[in-house]
Amino acid sequence: MQNIGNAVIQGIVEGLTEFLPVSSTGHLILTGKLLGFAGDKADTFEIIIQLGAILAVAVIYWRRILNLFGLARTGSSIESQPNTSSRLNLIHVILACLPAMVLGLLLHSFIKSYLFSPYTVLVGLVLGGVFMIFGQKRQPAVQAEGMDQLTYRQAAIIGLYQCLALWPGFSRSGATIAGGLLTGTSYRAATNFSFLIAIPMMFAASGYELLKSYSTLTSSDFGFFAVGFIVAFAVAFLAVLTFLKLLERFKLVPFAYYRFALAIVFFVYLTINGGA
Repeated sequence: MQNIGNAVIQGIVEGLTEFLPVSSTGHLILTGKLLGFAGDKADTFEIIIQLGAILAVAVIYWRRILNLFGLARTGSSIESQPNTSSRLNLIHVILACLPAMVLGLLLHSFIKSYLFSPYTVLVGLVLGGVFMIFGQKRQPAVQAEGMDQLTYRQAAIIGLYQCLALWPGFSRSGATIAGGLLTGTSYRAATNFSFLIAIPMMFAASGYELLKSYSTLTSSDFGFFAVGFIVAFAVAFLAVLTFLKLLERFKLVPFAYYRFALAIVFFVYLTINGGA
């Protein structure tokens, strides 16, 4: 049986980083390296705790999700302006998710074989940080203050930017928020849309991976995995609500600087330890 302390640590890391523009995949790979937690069991555990984070966002955006299916008439309770005649619909979500889903499926073997290493994650952290600074500095005049002002064209372009996150360490939320800014979307709209489209994206990716690896689980893993799932859910719930407030005040650049600092620290660590 795995160490419960590792489950708590990884659950916290997943919950804190999954929806922040700092790359949860990168943090989990690097944290796993520090904890000595790697292999098939670790990969399956990461999928399970990611599902916990997905559930947290689904709970936060439950009204908006129902609205997409015509089952509710108001937006998410955390959005700045409630909407009674929402223009955002499933077509926006499909356009934003389809490119990364298709490309991810086509390149899945290549990505898993060649890009899931500490050094490639460090490259992703740096490149993603540069892109986030670029998105903030080059944001044009805002055309969509809220998600309901997003056009199909903006949703499709955000979907293309999301493909950048297929490189581990780049960050899905960083790519979509910065990409949203470049399309003329406000910070709040870009962030809310990024979180919303994360639900089908992450559910599809996690479901696919879980189907391939569920056979590695045994009954003795239940407690360990349950702890990680619950911790990831609780921390992600708080992290999303907190990040929406932080973003309005600090924007993306401080998160980019954090990514650069993290890359430097781990590069030094890996160099000293010979990449081990």
